[in-house]
Amino acid sequence: MFTMRRWGVFAAIAVGLAGLATPAQARTDYELDVPVAEYSTQSTNIRATADGIAADEDGMAIYSPTELPMQVNAFEADAPGAQVDVRGRLPDGQWTEWTDNGQLDEPVSTVQVRLVLAKQSEVRGARLRLRHDPRRVTANARALSYRVYATREGLVGGKTANGHIIVQRDHFAALPSRRGLAPKGSGSYTVQVCAGNGRCAWAPVWDVGPWNTRDDYWNQPRQEWNDLPRGVPQAQAAYQNDYNAGRDQFGRDVRNPAGIDLGDGTFWDGLKLTGSSWVTVTYLWTVPGPFGYVHTPGDTLNVRGGTSSGTAVVGIAGHTAQVRVECETRGEVVTGSQGTTDGWLRIAPGKFVSKAYVSGVTGAATC
Repeated sequence: MFTMRRWGVFAAIAVGLAGLATPAQARTDYELDVPVAEYSTQSTNIRATADGIAADEDGMAIYSPTELPMQVNAFEADAPGAQVDVRGRLPDGQWTEWTDNGQLDEPVSTVQVRLVLAKQSEVRGARLRLRHDPRRVTANARALSYRVYATREGLVGGKTANGHIIVQRDHFAALPSRRGLAPKGSGSYTVQVCAGNGRCAWAPVWDVGPWNTRDDYWNQPRQEWNDLPRGVPQAQAAYQNDYNAGRDQFGRDVRNPAGIDLGDGTFWDGLKLTGSSWVTVTYLWTVPGPFGYVHTPGDTLNVRGGTSSGTAVVGIAGHTAQVRVECETRGEVVTGSQGTTDGWLRIAPGKFVSKAYVSGVTGAATC
């Protein structure tokens, strides 16, 4: 259990990870003691010790969300041996990006904690002080799309940053920052990737790279390299313009301008690419409006050019991928993981999926 304290009050209030505490007064500071040994199954490369947790290789400990009795948008963390990332759940169920800079993108009343451990490190305790800072201005929602260079990840049999074991013709993406890294088996951070041939793919972000690990180039400000234009990956600037003497954050010579890596299935089957290519990437967690999640365990979902199985396949959405719903219409009756329905969702201009395979969609307009 997390322990939550109101600063300046001697009594401690213990609350469950999903519990709700009632403060004695509104708009104050709270402290959360993270139960470091109670990490979730979405954690990777973490083991329990007698007095905490440890990582024999780079790892992440993820904890269940915690409901707070107030909205917060700022925090201070104390966790010797780990980097503390925090994200917040928004009213529509989407999450803010993970952040370690003490500032959340928007005021939230539900937070989640992730501890990032380097190889051969240990953590015995972690504590957060959360507060609402009225001076912080909430950024307006904005759909972010950028044209970046995509490479194929490969590495079948390897492990991604979130602990996923890569299989043949896998469907996922990698971005060069943990800020948009989805927990294992989830699609809370998904990219829509469209190629010049007109095909698009929807893939959850399950790995970190290429080249860098702190280059959230779609943000402004970003974690590093703030003298670069928004939307330009550091690797692209290094390769094309000899930025940072042509090297990445680790001092390696950058040999391509990649801003995204794609799993083999996303690359070959979703986009029908045969070689590295420039693509348009939309970071779907930045897109406002209705959304849902693809449920096709062990398989993918065909994206079609119309509302029947007889129309052309114009892309692929991976299992757990998030799709943003432009509108809903009627078409062929389909039976899938979510039941039987004639509902079809337009998830991009001219691109549809059957609602029979998509969960959680509410409030979609009629096409």
